[in-house]
Amino acid sequence: MLNKLQNNIKQQLFNILDELGYVNESSIKDYNDIVLETPRDSSFGDLSTNCAMRLAKVAHKAPIMIAEEIVNKVNPKDLNLSKISFVAPGFINMTIDPTYLSNIIFTVNKEGSSFGNGIKNNKHICIEYVSANPTGILHVGHGRGGAYGDTLSNVMTKAGYNVNREFYINDAGNQITNMALSVYARYKELFGLPLDLPEDGYHGKEIIDVAKLFKDEYGDKYLNNFDLKLFRTFGTKILLDHLKKDLKSFNVEFDTWFSETSLYEEGAVEKVLTFLKDNNFTYVQDGATWLKTTLYRDEKDRVIVKSDGSYTYLLPDIAYHFNKLSRGYNHLIDVLGADHHGYIDRLHAAVSMVGGNSDLIDVDILQMVRVLENGEEVKMSKRSGKAITLIDLIDEVGTDALRYFYVDKSLSTHMDLDLAFMKSKSNENPVFYAQYAHARICGVFDKFALLGNTYKEVSEFKLLDSSIIKGISLKLAEYPSLIKEVSESRLVHKITHYINELSSLLHSFYNDEKIITDNLDETNEKLIVLNAVRIVLSDALTLVGVSSPTHME
Repeated sequence: MLNKLQNNIKQQLFNILDELGYVNESSIKDYNDIVLETPRDSSFGDLSTNCAMRLAKVAHKAPIMIAEEIVNKVNPKDLNLSKISFVAPGFINMTIDPTYLSNIIFTVNKEGSSFGNGIKNNKHICIEYVSANPTGILHVGHGRGGAYGDTLSNVMTKAGYNVNREFYINDAGNQITNMALSVYARYKELFGLPLDLPEDGYHGKEIIDVAKLFKDEYGDKYLNNFDLKLFRTFGTKILLDHLKKDLKSFNVEFDTWFSETSLYEEGAVEKVLTFLKDNNFTYVQDGATWLKTTLYRDEKDRVIVKSDGSYTYLLPDIAYHFNKLSRGYNHLIDVLGADHHGYIDRLHAAVSMVGGNSDLIDVDILQMVRVLENGEEVKMSKRSGKAITLIDLIDEVGTDALRYFYVDKSLSTHMDLDLAFMKSKSNENPVFYAQYAHARICGVFDKFALLGNTYKEVSEFKLLDSSIIKGISLKLAEYPSLIKEVSESRLVHKITHYINELSSLLHSFYNDEKIITDNLDETNEKLIVLNAVRIVLSDALTLVGVSSPTHME
């Protein structure tokens, strides 16, 4: 609705500019070149454009004069505007007719949770996130990647994309070998032998737990008969099951769990190496095989086969991305940790080589997360005395609060998670504020029913002044555009910002208006407004992975 209105406004403004002879290749050559923005000060209206200022050089006139010419040729009613005006130095401000805008309430009630859905398209997107090594327990950084990746997947699915959520299991590298050796060391320790952990071994309690399970399964059969493959396979399965359990507690589940080992078993790594050599993307220097990544904006070429014949981690990663493309995905999105920032250009180069276009992939880097308590950073878990894990945070503040706060800031900014604030039950806590808004609406409907009344949907407002609900109507009308924007920009924090703004409008409406009155027709009109807010609020919270409670303690 809002998109259609804005397009109509832009088209008519463009037609006027064309009529005035101001259309120009160097400034405004198409109606899409006209930018509509929301004024920071609502007293200026709902929409604003600076097109008059952009045309000053072309028209050889003061922007304020151009703005006046444009405004004089606009019939506000034709564009469902109640007012259009101009102000110095040349802004054109528009106010949308509240009666027209209030129709969005009926649209939301009719479409329900499908409101805001994009048209299904044939774009298949693979979003890879978390992808933690199965060598330990998920930490706070993995939680941020999980919340972001899952929310982005939800939004893109709603926008009409065919999304695959993928976890890449790094089960073929040295880390897995070190994990297997660590389990073996703990296994021997269980039989009274001295602990002999490898230099790069893993010290976590989970390794001891794996060793105990191994002992339960095999007894002392492998005490003096180390089987690397068996220990790798056994340890990977147990630790991966642990990761899956923790992620499920965090409302994060994947469509595909892709094993790195499978790339070697299927010969995919060797095939991609042959492909790179045959297409002249490599050269040999000092006995090593180098990839010409500098051809694609990387700062230097990268070794993919060392002089001893072993592969660097980049080669299987290239094979993995080639595999993704071969599965028919139109676009790849990788969500990686802060320590992978230097890896972006390498991935773009690799995808350009095997896919023919670096634009086939986007890489999102998440920044560091700190946990705070009483203003001080907390690095150790009170329960285990070890580094704070994702499950520690879930136990401390709950999945809802954690999911919301993880998403509430741009992925590119550092994040502080304040434990006390996340648990607080106050309007300053945006999670509580949003969930309370939803529960408040449900409470009104419950009260209405307890009074012996029946809610009846209406098709028009006869008693409710549309200007009273204009703010809510405008915010609801923004939702489809928001879904489209976030699916394209991947700025998922805009969803939580929207939730907070809609919640604020709901609370204000609730406080200003008596919802249940002696006039049932008037009450039903107000209830249909509340129901529209409930629908969109619940849908937006679901996208973030947060529940919509019907009552609050």
